[in-house]
Amino acid sequence: MEELLERFLQYINHSNTGSLHTLQAYERDIREFYVYMQEEGILQLEEVDRILVMNYIAELRKKMGVRGNMKGTSIARKLSSLRSFYRYLNEYVGIGKNPFLYLKTPKMPKRIPEFLFYDEVDLLLSSIQEDNDAGIRNRAMFELMYACGLRVSEVIQLKVKDVDLHDCVLHITGKGNKQRVVPFYLLAKQKVLQYMNIRSHWMLQEDHDILFVNQRGKPLTSRGVQYILEKMVTDYQLNIRVHPHMLRHSFATHLLDNGADLRIVQELLGHASLSTTQVYVHVSKERLQNAYENAHPRAIKK
Repeated sequence: MEELLERFLQYINHSNTGSLHTLQAYERDIREFYVYMQEEGILQLEEVDRILVMNYIAELRKKMGVRGNMKGTSIARKLSSLRSFYRYLNEYVGIGKNPFLYLKTPKMPKRIPEFLFYDEVDLLLSSIQEDNDAGIRNRAMFELMYACGLRVSEVIQLKVKDVDLHDCVLHITGKGNKQRVVPFYLLAKQKVLQYMNIRSHWMLQEDHDILFVNQRGKPLTSRGVQYILEKMVTDYQLNIRVHPHMLRHSFATHLLDNGADLRIVQELLGHASLSTTQVYVHVSKERLQNAYENAHPRAIKK
């Protein structure tokens, strides 16, 4: 089992189909199922049948976490991991069946992504105190995340050479090493230029091209970006709930709200499927109310 799991993870890694986070999820899901197999007296992967799998799903549904029963999304992810693992075993190891192949994945309700209204984004960014070096970096980083709809993983991987300050475009390497080019506005350019002057002082003992670093010249981590944002919200006593990915959600929502074409937003976000981008096609209560009052014959103000 250990050898097969290691080979599978190497295969996924070499196929460029998963980030470190994805690989960790695969490993965790497969190990968890293997423990369940052993508890049920099944020691060989080829001995797993649909009955065992159905019983495993039933056990997952009963599992309790911090927020209650395990969600359908979590179960679906675990089944997807195991389906991929068995697909690998079928093709490269010679195991003849995939007991996860035709299982129905639990239906996952589409959730409207959490986003900030424009005035909330403006409040967040304008609240960043730029009277010190860290504040100047933070303003540049979060301004660029909102300007270009960046994932946290993308912003921490950005290199200096990826920022074209002349044409105001960002060259982004997204999921699966997919490349995209996203423009940014003049204010973001000004903030990045300010930060670049500071970065040069922080990089005296380091030799790498990562754009956003700490004061020792070390690249920021995803957790580091999240911590900075959470601390900002607390320190500035902002009455908003925010996490880094909300800047990406807000980027997409605000573009669509202001008439951008859905396929253009898809390109800017780096989504492979248009259906992924469509979750951002929602309207605020305020716009809904205004549209109603302006269109319904009994609600039109005379």
